[in-house]
Amino acid sequence: MKRAIFTALTLFLIGAVVPAEAFADKRDKARQQVLDRGRGYYKDIFMDSGIALTSRTYLPSARYLGLDIEYFASASNKKLTEKDTLLQSKVFCGSEEDTNGWLLYPDGAPRFRMIYVNGGSALKHARSLGESGRERVREFVAAGGSYFGTCAGAYLGARGGKNSKGYRNVDKYFSLWPGYGYSTGLKKQSTTLNLERGCPLLRYFDFGKDNAVDDVRHNGGCYACELPVETEPLARYKFNNTDKVKIDGELCIWAYKPMQSVGRTVLCGSHPEAIAEGERLKLTAAMLLYAMDGNPEPQIKGVLENGIVREMNKRTEDNDPDYTRIGDLQYHHFAVDVPRGCKSLKITLDGYEEAKKFDLTLLAKRGELAFHDNTTEKVVSRGCKKSLTINNPKPGRWYISVRCETTVTTAMNKYGTYYRSYRSVLNGVPYKVAVSY
Repeated sequence: MKRAIFTALTLFLIGAVVPAEAFADKRDKARQQVLDRGRGYYKDIFMDSGIALTSRTYLPSARYLGLDIEYFASASNKKLTEKDTLLQSKVFCGSEEDTNGWLLYPDGAPRFRMIYVNGGSALKHARSLGESGRERVREFVAAGGSYFGTCAGAYLGARGGKNSKGYRNVDKYFSLWPGYGYSTGLKKQSTTLNLERGCPLLRYFDFGKDNAVDDVRHNGGCYACELPVETEPLARYKFNNTDKVKIDGELCIWAYKPMQSVGRTVLCGSHPEAIAEGERLKLTAAMLLYAMDGNPEPQIKGVLENGIVREMNKRTEDNDPDYTRIGDLQYHHFAVDVPRGCKSLKITLDGYEEAKKFDLTLLAKRGELAFHDNTTEKVVSRGCKKSLTINNPKPGRWYISVRCETTVTTAMNKYGTYYRSYRSVLNGVPYKVAVSY
């Protein structure tokens, strides 16, 4: 009897230790799984530090996670020039050499995994983008790119704002989340943020036994009110209410993903993003990860038929994404159904005359989408013209992928990232792909 009690006590004590290690391993794995899903994008993050927003040039959480980031940073409001407006319009709305703008590929797919929008003045920034710029952000999220915004960025992600006098700026923001950000009335102070029980941000990092993050800067941000369906509460304010500020228990971080095909929107009313250490850094990193975890899986452009050439030569303005050119570092995926008894599957790829200076790769894999890191059935060489033959292929569905290896070269100036060369790739590379068996 004593031995049984001792054994039970030992197992209990071991169980109290092992889960902590198991949770640590599980969080490491969860972080890595999100990071590993970044295939087929130009880069991970585009940071909007544009007109009327904080001119941030460094996001500690992105560096902490090893993410690739580009940004546009305007001058301060007192030093704005016409060039700020022109450059911001070029980035978001596009230009002759990049009709989609930086956020989107020629076929409308997201070029970055997510956009991060800084604090500042939500209404002024929305006005500076114009309806065309705001619509680009909506298109980006609708196509599967994710959105993360803090303070003004949280307001911008909403349908509008609200205060004690009622609704304001309705439908003047991005309207990614159909709710309203309620003004906290709290400026230049700090709060504690309590993560909800079972909060998905806890998948990635440990925030102690209290699941709380202290001393988070707050400067005029919002909380979520009148939560629409599919709103996901993530964290709430802990703050000693005053006569003018009553935010204790209100929702300060929340997420929204109404359907599988769109990206996830994550909104935060406070300012943890500038901190480069401790729990505030991990909180921002967790929000980045959760936003990117909302990117949907890639879809195929179509099923290739035996002996029929598929021409991928449409332009953005043709509004035919299944036949549109490929962008820089993008994958296009196709399928082919190989019958039983097939002796040879031959896949051919070729570019149009204007595409000869670009490099395309051809890949194939049975049963799942083909990427560089999961198949040896590929042809990697200079130019567009490729041929791949698979002898005695197993019957079933094979996936064919084309990747554009050519990309822009980048440099930095006072406005952030700019593209130096190979800019013609931004309007896409036309090509032909075919299978025969």
